[in-house]
Amino acid sequence: MAGTDQVIMPQQGPDTAERGRDILPAGNSIPLGGIDPDAWRNLADRALEPNGYHLPEWDLALHAAAPERNALAALAAWGRSSAGGNPLPQLNGVVPIVSFREAYRVPLPILVNADPFTSLGTPLIDRNAPVDAAAAILQGAREAGARALLFRNVAIRGDVMAAFSDALRQQGLSDRLLASHARAELDATRSAPDLLRSALGAKKLKELRRQRRRLGDRGDVSVTIARSPAEVARDLETFLTLEASGWKGRRGSALISRPEDARFIRRAAPALAATGCCEIILLRAGPQPVAAAIVLRHLDRAFYFKLGIDEAFAKYSPGAQLTLDLTRHLCEDPAIASADSTANAGHPMIEPIWRGRFLVGDILMPLYRNDPIIALGIGAYRAHTGTRAVLRRLRKWLTR
Repeated sequence: MAGTDQVIMPQQGPDTAERGRDILPAGNSIPLGGIDPDAWRNLADRALEPNGYHLPEWDLALHAAAPERNALAALAAWGRSSAGGNPLPQLNGVVPIVSFREAYRVPLPILVNADPFTSLGTPLIDRNAPVDAAAAILQGAREAGARALLFRNVAIRGDVMAAFSDALRQQGLSDRLLASHARAELDATRSAPDLLRSALGAKKLKELRRQRRRLGDRGDVSVTIARSPAEVARDLETFLTLEASGWKGRRGSALISRPEDARFIRRAAPALAATGCCEIILLRAGPQPVAAAIVLRHLDRAFYFKLGIDEAFAKYSPGAQLTLDLTRHLCEDPAIASADSTANAGHPMIEPIWRGRFLVGDILMPLYRNDPIIALGIGAYRAHTGTRAVLRRLRKWLTR
């Protein structure tokens, strides 16, 4: 079994003169690009929980595409492998990080997990020594000068957060749940026909079949799945065009709307496909692309990253049609047990189809006992998220 270095028990925080100063990742943190990708990939194979959004091909592509905007550093837990009787250094956990200033525009000594697409921030830690790995990461944050570690968009009922909670508890500390929501999840162990029939009912399925027949009047309906790096790179361009043609393009949130995001996905998707961790599913009517989606895979879980549609085909429900095809594809794959929609809570298209729910949230982990920085961090977090919620409602009202 792999071990992880012992950590120091926390006492009171640094002196008052240190309180409130901003920090940059330092100390036991390391440059993100300095982590050996092979060691990271080996960790991904031993991960306690799957997360396609923290595979090395994904995070390193994010960093390379826009280092000024994405994580520059990571907290890492190192141990030694006992394989073959010759202990070797082994990566047991990794958390890409940004400062609280960068995440929330407030200079507090808190480190925040990097999650630029607000997808899933659960870190990869070794399933063979999860509590030790979590404790080493917490200690790394202390050595970097942090007073707390904020995990955003993590699986709050998952084994990884349970390991961090156990590590904190052993140090006389406890985490704080700041926000949570449930989003759609697919139970891919079920039969697709049974799942869709129970989720949508006979009447809705009949209507979707009617729409698909009408779509067939525009050309033979076909579904393809790109898996190889060359296929993924080819169909990615189709996806980018479809996504930018709709409301995401008009709002400026399509991947191709920002050069750094386009550079990122053009690097990440083929690289992930080379390890079997990315697919692009494409729906056509004749030669015309109608809808496309990027799907990540890690261990026994899939992740529905992005969907793009041609709004000229809106009356045929292209997003729902493609999601039905994706559901059948995943349910027929014995390697996949579940899929995370990565969608907002209450999403009107995916939630009626994928009836499972996956609970995610933001968790603050104090690194010292009785630390006044914690109240300041919570206040800054709530002010920032509250302002963003108001702006989202305002934007929705203005674009009605």
